[in-house]
Amino acid sequence: MKADIALIGLAVMGENLVLNMESKGYNVAVYNRSTEKVDRFIEGRGKGKNFVGTHSIEELVASLERPRKVMMLVKAGAPVDALIEQLIPHLEEGDIIIDGGNSNYVDSVRRTKYVESKGLLFIGTGVSGGEEGALLGPSMMPGGSKEAWPHVKDIFQSIAAKVEDNVPCCDWVGADGAGHFVKMVHNGIEYGDMQIISEAYFLMKNLLGMSHDEMADVFEEWNKSDLDSYLIEITRDILRYKDEDGSALVEKILDAAGQKGTGKWTGISALDLGVPLTLIGESVFARVLSSQKDLRVEASKQIAGPAIEFNGDKKQFLKYLGDALYAAKLVSYAQGYQLMQEAAKANNWELNYGDIALMWRGGCIIRSVFLGKIKEAFDKNATLENLLLDPYFKEKVEAAQAGWRNVVAAAITNGLAIPALASALTYFDGVRTEQLSANMLQAQRDYFGAHTYERTDKPRGEFFHTNWTGRGGDTASTTYNA
Repeated sequence: MKADIALIGLAVMGENLVLNMESKGYNVAVYNRSTEKVDRFIEGRGKGKNFVGTHSIEELVASLERPRKVMMLVKAGAPVDALIEQLIPHLEEGDIIIDGGNSNYVDSVRRTKYVESKGLLFIGTGVSGGEEGALLGPSMMPGGSKEAWPHVKDIFQSIAAKVEDNVPCCDWVGADGAGHFVKMVHNGIEYGDMQIISEAYFLMKNLLGMSHDEMADVFEEWNKSDLDSYLIEITRDILRYKDEDGSALVEKILDAAGQKGTGKWTGISALDLGVPLTLIGESVFARVLSSQKDLRVEASKQIAGPAIEFNGDKKQFLKYLGDALYAAKLVSYAQGYQLMQEAAKANNWELNYGDIALMWRGGCIIRSVFLGKIKEAFDKNATLENLLLDPYFKEKVEAAQAGWRNVVAAAITNGLAIPALASALTYFDGVRTEQLSANMLQAQRDYFGAHTYERTDKPRGEFFHTNWTGRGGDTASTTYNA
């Protein structure tokens, strides 16, 4: 009996994903560059189950039903390209190569074209949910060669997480790099969610002087509200976790954050597409600043800030803090969805934004009740320009903004860094302001560089230049946006 699908890469995600596939009735062939990992898996977690252990690419391909479906879960970048080159000579027309790693969507665009030129099909799919999600049901975001989707649909949807009415958190996203782009935005939003939650903890600890059990109790209550989410839930658990000496383990963890690049890619894409992705951008920079630990230690000795003092109502402030978290979370999603909308225009993708929210509703790291409301918003208005303009979210953020402002003001007054919560508020105020300060900025650009400007008393699209000093000429620079 031949295998239904193959997987290359038996690290944490790969091993758990194939166990998930096998548990749903599929026969899975496995291969790893270090073949001892294959033997260890077959004799360990895979023992007695429907797995085919292979020791070479040739053996792996030979073990598969046609059309062959080979999924890779290896490090993004050059290793993926190298593996594709190894696979191509052994595959036949119509066979399918699947990249399930955290690849850059630009690479998936290129790989789709290249693999199709060889008569094969390509899928680039985001897989979110970590170790537990891979085993019990991840969120999956496939894109690439659409002809490949019917051949993998049943497998992918059977292993994916399920939400209400047994709907799988997996559906076809779009052409070439669409799947990996949507996964990238998911990861960018994940950066933002993690940062604003960490800032809430930071204020509870340093401004309110709360114990770890008190903080955990607050997160537990928030998880019964509109803030109900996986990340709020695990933050509660982290705050309750004690080290061997009985103290909170979280305080023994060095405050220097790592990152694998997907948040950075999201920010770069936003700059390229002209989308103000401020909260996610600040979340990336917050990780970078945290990694400059030695600089911060030295600066803390040399530069004094205000004395931290809180004289208000703690219970009321915690309500405000919950409001600030909710409002900032909404901004993060509003910006992320705008980025997907602009990318869809630039790449001719047909993205279903409600379905994307549904795919994120279960299995993935950012899963939350909040996403159900986003699906409802796009189901009501598929061309919604910004989530802040949806009637439900507009009402929620208007109700939250007083508390949000109180939190940001208190943090700034006390010298406590909350870059994501604060930048989200600034974006919110920018979006709701009819006239910003850019008229002065355009005047400056025209003054020193003759870059021209549009006038409020003339139609959009007409550009003007002023000889501000009397020494310049009438020649103006070409008008364009980079």
